[in-house]
Amino acid sequence: MEAIRKQATKIIDQVAKQQQAVLKQFSGGGYGGPDNVLTDESELQQHQKLEKLYISTRAGKHFQRDIVRGVEGFIVTGSKQVEIGTKLSEDSRKYGVENTCTSGSTLSKAALSFARARAQMEKERGNLLKALGTKVGEPLRAMVMGAPLEDARHLAQRYERMRMEAEAQAIEVSKRQIKARESMGNPDNVLKLEAAEAKLHELKSNTAILGKEAVSAMAAVEGQQQRLTLQRIIAMVESERSYHQSVLQILDQIESENCMTWKKKLDHDSACKTQCMLLEETWLLSADLDGSEAQPPPGNLPPELRMLAERQRIEAFPSPTANNAMPPPPSYDEVNNVFASQTYGESTGSMGYFLGEVMHSFQAESDVELNLSVGDHVVIRKVSNSGWAEGECRGKAGWFPVGYIERRERVLASKLV
Repeated sequence: MEAIRKQATKIIDQVAKQQQAVLKQFSGGGYGGPDNVLTDESELQQHQKLEKLYISTRAGKHFQRDIVRGVEGFIVTGSKQVEIGTKLSEDSRKYGVENTCTSGSTLSKAALSFARARAQMEKERGNLLKALGTKVGEPLRAMVMGAPLEDARHLAQRYERMRMEAEAQAIEVSKRQIKARESMGNPDNVLKLEAAEAKLHELKSNTAILGKEAVSAMAAVEGQQQRLTLQRIIAMVESERSYHQSVLQILDQIESENCMTWKKKLDHDSACKTQCMLLEETWLLSADLDGSEAQPPPGNLPPELRMLAERQRIEAFPSPTANNAMPPPPSYDEVNNVFASQTYGESTGSMGYFLGEVMHSFQAESDVELNLSVGDHVVIRKVSNSGWAEGECRGKAGWFPVGYIERRERVLASKLV
């Protein structure tokens, strides 16, 4: 469509130049003078200016429409982001309020701070979207669909039609002039020529007036387009700048709070670790010299301190699986109490038969020892004060460390097969 319009404009300009050439030919014969030529040149300049204004206002209208569409898309996407961010804020606040953690409230406090900051940021985003709609989208949409632009375009179209009519009348006048010259002053042809010239003069006058009005209207619309669009772009930039500054302040504040919370957490953990080390030394000193295990930490400690102390106590006194200094199983004489009074006194105690479940696997190193696997159930016959027990498992009998099992009152019959 644009190419067709440019081609039509080019043709019109060519026709106007041809008309000027024809008028120049008859300028010395008494029909038409230099005023007509000047008038045609001024009209041509006016027409070219109006054409440029028409192209400019059309491009401005399209640009305004593109901005409106972009703002509308931004608002739709931003509204979805506000919805997602608000949901995240609610979830974080819920976790912080419930505080299900048993070892402290550091994460709960951080979750509450994050929820508050996220809610503030989403509020700022909502304000930005509202500002974009009211300060940018609505004014530009009103101008795109407004009356001033349409009125100016209608004036330009009326001017174009009247100009084409004047050009056609100018051609008619040229023809009448040729006939009048050929007829050597025929009164009838002269009268028709005068009537055609009068009509041409009237059309030129009206075209000039309408052209000035159209140029003035289009220039006003162009200026308004440029001014309003620039103002809306500036308003959009200012709104986004204000939004990002507010969000940056919120993020700086939440970062400061998180750093402070984390520092307190590290200081607290360091203090707990130091206190646990002191308690551990106390427990180690209070333990028996024969290797008996220290007592568990006292119950009046804070939960996190008690858990840390208990873990260090377990690491300080490993389970039987990690103890490689286990004494060998009792000898044959010790088992039968032959040299009990000389060797151990009462080294082997009779506890009666009972059931035990294997908690740690044991690999036999001699024929008198019994292989054990985790989950096995053993019938214990006797226990020695040296830490060994004698029992039967899976049809085999032998010795094993008593610390590898735990006593059970009842066991399913299928477990003893």
